[in-house]
Amino acid sequence: MINNKPFKVRYFSAKDKMTITRNALWTDKCKYWTSKANRMLMTYFDVDKNEYRTATDSWTIIDRG
Repeated sequence: MINNKPFKVRYFSAKDKMTITRNALWTDKCKYWTSKANRMLMTYFDVDKNEYRTATDSWTIIDRG
């Protein structure tokens, strides 16, 4: 991913029980990583909520701006 380039991410939210699309931005604090439970994670900056969020297990980048 390219720093400071907007994109959209879509994933299923277990908490909300629905698919969510977020306007996102990749920054120096964003990352792909694996949890201790061996789950795939992606931390990104949510532009609309103005905070970092983490997508779990499966996500799709649907627009790179």
